[in-house]
Amino acid sequence: MYAATRFTWIVFNQTDDLTQRKNVSRIDLFINNGTAARTNGTSIQVDANYIANYTGNLRRQFNGMMYQEVARIWQWTGNGQAPEGLVSGIAHFVRLQARYGTVEKVRPGEGHRWDQGNGVTARFLIYCNQLNKGFVGELNRKMRYGYTDGYFLDLLGKTVEQLWSNYKDNHARDSARHHA
Repeated sequence: MYAATRFTWIVFNQTDDLTQRKNVSRIDLFINNGTAARTNGTSIQVDANYIANYTGNLRRQFNGMMYQEVARIWQWTGNGQAPEGLVSGIAHFVRLQARYGTVEKVRPGEGHRWDQGNGVTARFLIYCNQLNKGFVGELNRKMRYGYTDGYFLDLLGKTVEQLWSNYKDNHARDSARHHA
């Protein structure tokens, strides 16, 4: 979990300024029955049956789950004001940046809403991060005390709706070029 924590701090640009980090002294990992993986406070719970029955590369999947769940521990949530889809998308973004793909294979440009969550939102955040390197870290920093969609305008100069529309248009053009 140390590697996942260090990586998350890098993505969130929290390696030097300790005041920007959550005050977390330890992270607990529990293997039990329930959801494949979930985080509650500073505890990560992984389902024993999910692990036992996973048929792919278990080490890779488990590491990916750890990066995603550790990111959830360290990220800010706007004091509960941020859309859950954005919160899960940021954690998923960290996982993808660490190069741990996911069983939820979402291709760039898929999805119906920018805050749909997990892979859809993570792919959208990759696009936003390409527009402004470090965007996700800055967005996380802004989400420490609250949340508003206006953060996208502040950081990228466009509303989140404009960004989503541009993202969808870009991928529709790319898809059309590949199929032409």
